Amino acid sequence: MNPIFRWAFARSLSRVCGVGMTVSVIALSNVNAQTATVPSSTEKAAVDALIPWLLQEDAQLRGIPFSEVIFDSTGKHVLACNPKDETNARVLKQMSSVLDEVMARLNAPESPIQGIPRINEVSSHFEDLIRELLNKTPGLACDFPKTAAGGKQRSGYPDLELVDQLSHRIYYLDPKLYAVGSRDSSFRTFYFEPKIATNKVREDAVHFIVGFEHEKPAANRRWKFTRWDLVDLSHFQVKLKAEFEGSNRDMYRPEAIVATSGKKVE
Repeated sequence: MNPIFRWAFARSLSRVCGVGMTVSVIALSNVNAQTATVPSSTEKAAVDALIPWLLQEDAQLRGIPFSEVIFDSTGKHVLACNPKDETNARVLKQMSSVLDEVMARLNAPESPIQGIPRINEVSSHFEDLIRELLNKTPGLACDFPKTAAGGKQRSGYPDLELVDQLSHRIYYLDPKLYAVGSRDSSFRTFYFEPKIATNKVREDAVHFIVGFEHEKPAANRRWKFTRWDLVDLSHFQVKLKAEFEGSNRDMYRPEAIVATSGKKVE
């Protein structure tokens, strides 16, 4: 990983997630002195160094291996899925049968998704049915992954955790739905937000996107899914979007308001 990215990524974690200075110091030790100047430990110095680097979006923030993002934020490896491996071949065959059935069931006229107006509201039905059918498959166990804090959380990556009970291998699954003709779209369809307490990647595992393609719904609002793809993320590359955010509570603080309708400025 780019050494500047490694430092900035660790600094971002320390600010957003509350990681202690130990992580930052370890990350800083990996920075090449010729490419970056190590700032002081103050927050101002960290921001002053981070902002100019973030402005170099085209040079630094594209083509980042997802496997390195996962490892640097969780300490876990993204494993490649070799289809010729005996265990992987067996699990892939079982998963393929399940995904065929998922698509057939949800395409049926009586499916609960038919009539749902927005595709975003359909996704949870795919997650639930995939989980249900994988759990009915001999030798497999599927559930919503637990966070580092021990709770189950539907939101955030990944959506499902599959365990092959014979080999104890872990497979993370993240279902995605997309319209026919949009496979080459450059719009954002995937995101991963590094967190500490809500991190759901807790094991070395194969990471899969389960992509389902659908036709655009007709006037009767019927959804028709036409194919599925199982995508191995071991060679997936991502880019970082720099974005600073704030809430209404952050903005509308009493001490920050200098004028209000119907009142004089004091």
